[in-house]
Amino acid sequence: MSSHAIQTPSITNVDEHSDKSASLIIEPMHTGYGMTLGNSLRRVLLSSIAGAAVKAFKIEGATHEFTTVDGIKEDVVDILLNLKQLRFKVFSDEPQLLRISKKGSGVVKASDIQLTSDVELVDPEQVVATIDDSNAKLEMDLLVVTGRGYLSVEEMGDDKPSDMIAVDALFSPVRRVRYKVESTRVGRITNLDKLSITIDTDGSISPKDAFEEANAILASQYEALAGGVEVAIATMQQPVRPEEPEEESSELMTPIENLNLTARTTNALINNDIHTVQDLVTLGDAELKDLKGFGAKALEEVQQKLDEMEL
Repeated sequence: MSSHAIQTPSITNVDEHSDKSASLIIEPMHTGYGMTLGNSLRRVLLSSIAGAAVKAFKIEGATHEFTTVDGIKEDVVDILLNLKQLRFKVFSDEPQLLRISKKGSGVVKASDIQLTSDVELVDPEQVVATIDDSNAKLEMDLLVVTGRGYLSVEEMGDDKPSDMIAVDALFSPVRRVRYKVESTRVGRITNLDKLSITIDTDGSISPKDAFEEANAILASQYEALAGGVEVAIATMQQPVRPEEPEEESSELMTPIENLNLTARTTNALINNDIHTVQDLVTLGDAELKDLKGFGAKALEEVQQKLDEMEL
């Protein structure tokens, strides 16, 4: 590997805390790139991931937001604030007009919204309003659109139906991003970076999908400015963990992909988080047999390869 090559990182671990939260570890990185990528990814994740939100609404019996509706506990401003909390998955670029029609006392929830085929709810239990009169009826229209970042009422201008009340729209499905940079090494190279990033979303997109979209956005921005310049890059072996000795045999650090095993055996090992020869030799025959998607032929192939390597 050229001493001038820039190392390309990979995702070495994904820890899914829930459907809305996950931590990813990216390594190894060129010195200083952990902070560079961590900061840029955080900014893009919080500001530029596509999402959907209520842009405007209309309530029968309410002509403006600073009023009340007969039979409804909340005033229009409170309802507006509740609408901001609604989260959707929208599978179309076209604006979606949704309807709520409910009669009788009780809580009106997101689950009472009449959806189109292009819209799904993220949290059906989100409260919209409360009807406190058994004879009252709530009739509402919601205009849901897709976008990125934040769109204020002032920025909308006249870009909404004239009979609707505008809502500040926060489209970003990413709620929180935290990252930290630590040192890591590969073989004798000790001054590399490891980036750990934790992403929390509203559930309309998975943290990993949001992470990948943010990287795609950054890649497209940089590619547009790169012109025809090409830079030497190199894919490095898996980082050496702190508990491993520095004199680790380079043969043990050989990636599974370089063993010339069949594609099926290689994929089965990688899918079971076995990436190097060292990972492989720590397992006995019984443990290998228990691996998902790893059959007798694969075991025989691996044993033959390890015999050839005298391991």
